[in-house]
Amino acid sequence: MFKGEVGIILKAIYISVLHCFYYYTTPFLYDLCVIFSKKYRFFAMWKYCKTKLIPEMTHSTFIHILWKCIFLVLPCTLLAQEHASLGHWIAEDQSGMMDFTIREDTLELIVPEGLTLWYKDRLTGDYEISYHICMVMNGGEHDRLSDMNCFWAANDPKHPGKLLARSTWRNGIFRNYNTLNLFYVGYGGNDNTTTRFRRYYGQFYDVDEARIKPLIKEYTDPAHLLKPNQWYYIQIRVQDNCTTFLVDGEELFRLPLEAGAGDGHFGLRLLQNHVRFTNFRIEHLN
Repeated sequence: MFKGEVGIILKAIYISVLHCFYYYTTPFLYDLCVIFSKKYRFFAMWKYCKTKLIPEMTHSTFIHILWKCIFLVLPCTLLAQEHASLGHWIAEDQSGMMDFTIREDTLELIVPEGLTLWYKDRLTGDYEISYHICMVMNGGEHDRLSDMNCFWAANDPKHPGKLLARSTWRNGIFRNYNTLNLFYVGYGGNDNTTTRFRRYYGQFYDVDEARIKPLIKEYTDPAHLLKPNQWYYIQIRVQDNCTTFLVDGEELFRLPLEAGAGDGHFGLRLLQNHVRFTNFRIEHLN
């Protein structure tokens, strides 16, 4: 009935409880425990405990098992608290194996393939998006110094105002984002050889591939590529019919916009890497 590590923990707890009733309570309470065991199909375990394990167990053995239970259960409880819901975010995960951990105010992501993490709220008017992000390089399987990317002002021209309508179909596969209208920065892309700014025109998908995402500006110098385990402060602004992208206070990209072109969703875009992400803020500038 109980399987794996969790099963071992539950068995240990169950055996310890039975031992308590067997040695330290009245026969009536012990009988209640037995009835409960039979009713909920723990009979085989109860029989084993009664006939073999409990009679052979000393008081010191019981205390030893009890302490083991505490030290096994406590980390599992803390782990469950850390693996909380993504809450205000929607993940489109190509691998289906993305791992995330929330510790205090920091989201840690381990990404085996492509991942887009969409902020649920659609942003309109003048606003600033800001956050801190770090590329973790500690020798892990997916610790790769590349692709600290993001989308903003994202919209699906086939589903106006409903970016998530085709979320399952996109599924983190990079080419499928060619169907969207958005702005994209690929910071440290192509194995950390380029930092690029593009604008996507989803209406050209399957019509004219060359017109989908023209390159607006590019950096290839080391000062504008990724460094391992370094925290970066990102600011994305849409204000006064213009959008800008800043890293640690330096403006890297700027583009004039037509009215309403900055409205849409923000998405953190990652590929085969390991990041920490914190201090995410949205400030409306109207």
